[in-house]
Amino acid sequence: MKYAIFLLDGMADDPLPELGGKTPLEAARTPVLDGLAKQAQFGTFVTLPAAFPTSSDVANMSVLGWDLASSYTGRGAIESYGLGVPLDDQTIAFRMNIITTKGDLLEDYSAGHISEPEAAEIVDFLAAKLGTAEVEIRKGVSYRHILYLHGRRFSPAVDYDKPDSSHGLAWAKILPRARLPEAEPTATLLRDLMMKSRELLADHPINRQRLENGKNPANMIWPWSGGRKPDMPSFEQLYGKKGSIISAVDVILGLGLLGKMESLRPEGATGWIDTNYENKARAAVDMLRRNDFVYLHVEAVDECSHLGDLPNKLKAIEDCDGRLARTFLDEYKKVHRDDLRVMVLPDHPVPIKLRKHTRTPVPFMVAGAGVKNDPAIERYGETNCARGRYQGLAGRQLMDLLFSPTVI
Repeated sequence: MKYAIFLLDGMADDPLPELGGKTPLEAARTPVLDGLAKQAQFGTFVTLPAAFPTSSDVANMSVLGWDLASSYTGRGAIESYGLGVPLDDQTIAFRMNIITTKGDLLEDYSAGHISEPEAAEIVDFLAAKLGTAEVEIRKGVSYRHILYLHGRRFSPAVDYDKPDSSHGLAWAKILPRARLPEAEPTATLLRDLMMKSRELLADHPINRQRLENGKNPANMIWPWSGGRKPDMPSFEQLYGKKGSIISAVDVILGLGLLGKMESLRPEGATGWIDTNYENKARAAVDMLRRNDFVYLHVEAVDECSHLGDLPNKLKAIEDCDGRLARTFLDEYKKVHRDDLRVMVLPDHPVPIKLRKHTRTPVPFMVAGAGVKNDPAIERYGETNCARGRYQGLAGRQLMDLLFSPTVI
């Protein structure tokens, strides 16, 4: 038996009047997923428990069944491993967005989904200007980067607001703040670096050009979710199976590497709607030659949701169906004789109207070998999954269901 999860980041949503009371998933054309639904069971799963941040690292760790209480540290630490940079015991890593502020307001968490060449120039500039023996900045993908603080005096006990949940808020009122007294030097340094970045980037040539072209400038850094070196069991220790991960983004690749899973960012994987879905699907099929399980993560739907971009959210869902899932299933049949079981779900909802993560349990379906279909449900979507057999699963229950001998 081989196993695959199609993790369509941020896909779940609320019913929308402009879609006749359907969600984007329910309104999108998804013939491939509809085909899987005819041999599937359905349910809901809690990915963002109340005691933890509403962040994708938490959500994907939940899906993969790691115990958050013992394994979760912070997003920056996980993304550092995704960049191939392990942490020592004296370093804290923060995820660092380059964002757009407009006057007093946080305008755009992604600086207009800034391009790789532009981001590289800006991050190199900031690294040179702000870097010290204690402060290090490394480039990630597009707007997603890492800020390292080296030294025993720093603490990860810093409260923060996620930039992709803070559109339209007064940025000066939501700067990092110490959760414990010993974290005050860390929070003070982070705020100082953020203010210095505003000064440095205000007239940067990249930003002058972006403004001339009607694009959002990258005029401030936003560090958040700092953490120390994680301690997580391997995927094989958890389930007795060899696992693999495919994604464009460092947080997912970092989870894979920390879990001792084969991890890959395929050529053309961008984390945006221009990603190469077909390459990701073919790479996933290839990974199943060497592994029992593949986690095929797609970021594009999430990005459209945070932007409040309904047309592109619908397009991204349809591309996941027609380009990702179809290619994977067609290619799988050519090279594998093993039975296949597939699970489809998002890691968390991002309602278009809110543009931020919510804690609503996500809809999932599991289909394929050893799964007895639910004849009352013929299509995958939020409403149908809420009628399914498996409601409110949590912790490792989802992965245990995927790997169970039969699903009835």
